[in-house]
Amino acid sequence: MLTLRDLTFSIAGQSLFQGASARIPSGARIGLVGRNGSGKTTLFRLLRGELTLDGGEITLPRRARIGGVAQEAPGDERSLIETVLAADTERAALMAEAETATEPNRIADIQTRLADIQAHSAEARAGSILSGLGFDHAAQTRASREFSGGWRMRVALAAVLFAAPDLLLLDEPTNYLDLEGAIWLEGFLARYPHTMLIISHDRELLNRAVGGILHLHQRRLTLYSGGYDSFDRTRREQLALQSATAKKQAARRAHMQAFVDRFRYQANKARQAQSRLKMLAKMEPIAAAVENAVPPIVLPNPEELAPPLMMLEGASAGYDGKAVLSDLSLRIDQDDRIALLGANGEGKSTLARLISGRLAPMAGSRRAAPKLRIGYFAQHQSDELIARETPLDHVRRLRPELAEQRLRALLANGGTGSEIARTPVANLSGGQKARLLLTLAALEAPHLLILDEPTNHLDIESREALVMALNDYRGAVILITHDAHLIDLVADRLWLVRGGRVTPYDDDLAAYRRTLLARPATLPGSARSSRGQPGRRKSKRHGAASERRALAPLRGAVKTCEDRLAKIAEMLRRIDARLADPELYQDPAGRVEALRIKRGEILAAAERAETLWLAAEEALEAARKL
Repeated sequence: MLTLRDLTFSIAGQSLFQGASARIPSGARIGLVGRNGSGKTTLFRLLRGELTLDGGEITLPRRARIGGVAQEAPGDERSLIETVLAADTERAALMAEAETATEPNRIADIQTRLADIQAHSAEARAGSILSGLGFDHAAQTRASREFSGGWRMRVALAAVLFAAPDLLLLDEPTNYLDLEGAIWLEGFLARYPHTMLIISHDRELLNRAVGGILHLHQRRLTLYSGGYDSFDRTRREQLALQSATAKKQAARRAHMQAFVDRFRYQANKARQAQSRLKMLAKMEPIAAAVENAVPPIVLPNPEELAPPLMMLEGASAGYDGKAVLSDLSLRIDQDDRIALLGANGEGKSTLARLISGRLAPMAGSRRAAPKLRIGYFAQHQSDELIARETPLDHVRRLRPELAEQRLRALLANGGTGSEIARTPVANLSGGQKARLLLTLAALEAPHLLILDEPTNHLDIESREALVMALNDYRGAVILITHDAHLIDLVADRLWLVRGGRVTPYDDDLAAYRRTLLARPATLPGSARSSRGQPGRRKSKRHGAASERRALAPLRGAVKTCEDRLAKIAEMLRRIDARLADPELYQDPAGRVEALRIKRGEILAAAERAETLWLAAEEALEAARKL
């Protein structure tokens, strides 16, 4: 068990912990949440012994191994698989000793321990983890120095997952992952057999991979059971109750004070007035619930253009004469909300650059509406911000004709308040830089907004503000993000980028998640017991269990088809409702025609989905009869 007792700690005169306490049971998987700057990363440094407490105590099980991802992952000549294998220091030491040991009893002890920790299957386990994080077999044999910093951070994450420490500390592990990697990590961490603390702003990860939430607020720690949604609901109920109780107490105090003010000098009421004064003095004030609200995000809405905004016809795109994407025939309308699916390296960012006009097609055509304005947000653009300049300087450069008051209003729309408008960019947090980049991308009220990993440095509350802003925005949106929550709440179309092609993904994100999680996964640390588990005797129900396992994929296929049909039916209902709206026919005829084309595409998708559903049902029925 991990015990935090009355922690007190200050840094640079700022108190981060004051009497903070919590008890984390062994084997618990806990998400650590709190506003940016509240001290979450500092708590990790205290747990690792990098900082010394001002007061209080941290108690860990004896000889507990603590592991986390380093801030930087250096590159060297070792292959990725060798780098990950070296993270299990016990295995590495035993393997080295086995090469030189000569004493028979010691050799036997070494081989026994190597067998206990399944050392000879370690390479397969390490390869499985690297594969889940996006490295194919060829990449695993390359030297780590050949990869960029972001990819080396994935290797560092793979190494600590392979080592399976008794206390795993992860700080925003999905920041360097794509959606596929983030979904794989969710499944992996949900089965982690030891104690885990994870700092994350990824709502889906905190719902699926943890069993409790440790909330750091006002320098204290509170442990809640369940995932983030359960914590959020409980927290809101507590705040509402506290606010209501504070209001009742304030009303009661006001009533008592009014009685005292009125009757304290009247002889027949003086005793009662004095009694109420004593009650007021003894009454412990209940603080009103105050949550520092994050600034909202407001995206300027563009005027409406006749559809389509853009058409790609037989287009190819790539670099140095080599095509990454080929034969692209795609259409984008102003009411589209599209999320791009596909692993890193498949070409999602290439497609975004092609659509934005930053990359010319190598073949085919890209036709855009004449007055089309495009806003482009990419996380790497934070490196292009000028460190010595302020947010106000950045927007003034793009809109020099506007007065300072108007420029400040534009910054405020993106959530950059007046208190930091004149702060040098070098002194801004990652979240503040992300809001500034979003403001710059949307400054000209674009008809199409392309967002490439917009949430990497935003906390959960700021992500919710972005969701609300995008849902209010009346332009087209293309999303590249590992944040499944953002996709679920914003996107209504999915495009799959795979194998040099871009195709509509007819199913929903839940089905895509199930497909990814169906890949074989290795249970971390399952070999870390001191002795092997004895074999289990087969029960009489073994045959029935085998049958259920054999039928499970077929049942899953039927369920996927049913979900797809339900989604298509909902899409058809929504488009029919729009076509039934008389006001629609007052707009340009092109919009009506575009909706009719979409309806035809949906009907074709429904026909294909019904065919797949019938085939899945027949396959399941046939398997049951065997």
